[in-house]
Amino acid sequence: MKAVPRAVVLLSGGLDSATALAEARAAGYAAYALTVCYGQRHAVEIEAARRVARSLGVARHVELEIDLRAFGGSALTDDLDVPKDRPDETMAEGIPITYVPARNTVFLSLALAWAETLGAFDLFIGVNCVDYSGYPDCRPEYLRSFEALASLATQAGVEGRGRFRIHAPLLTLDKEQIIRRGLELGVDYSLTHSCYDPTPDGRSCGRCDACRIRRSAFERLGLADPIRYVDDPRARE
Repeated sequence: MKAVPRAVVLLSGGLDSATALAEARAAGYAAYALTVCYGQRHAVEIEAARRVARSLGVARHVELEIDLRAFGGSALTDDLDVPKDRPDETMAEGIPITYVPARNTVFLSLALAWAETLGAFDLFIGVNCVDYSGYPDCRPEYLRSFEALASLATQAGVEGRGRFRIHAPLLTLDKEQIIRRGLELGVDYSLTHSCYDPTPDGRSCGRCDACRIRRSAFERLGLADPIRYVDDPRARE
């Protein structure tokens, strides 16, 4: 009987990473989910990652603590205001203050380390270069470069035991396409969290870039976003 291939999936608890996990499962991989607790102000997403992992089924879910608040430099890890109510054209320009320096490089390095111990050569990440708010580590050229690095920086790569592949199945999809695909794969988006600046009880602000991109995509699809926002009447129930 042929062994089921293994893959390490970066799982933040957000809409995109949940869909990427579903893609890995649909492709026949035994998914090993990695969630990084990096001191993010929206730490409620860690519980979302747990819910998603349970819902979609993973071989193992590991949570690692790497506190990037020691460096700061981002509205997600420092005492800086999260931008709110930015027009679409502004969100498409430049690199926003919510960019966390080298975050995906740190995350993919951790995923690579785990993959090598598992004998796995496939890593999944839920980045896309359409609705990506200007983050430099969500671009295809970055992913290709990291893939090349993985072969040079690991014993498995140097000894030629396999070729590491970075799978970014959502890379060229817009948010509407991602949601449609996720629904086809059975993702329950009510379990996910996207907001950069949630309330203490976990309600989404509805005004940060992540909320605006997500919410407008559901609206364009004619669907109700199943998570709760602070301006949702259900939030007062």
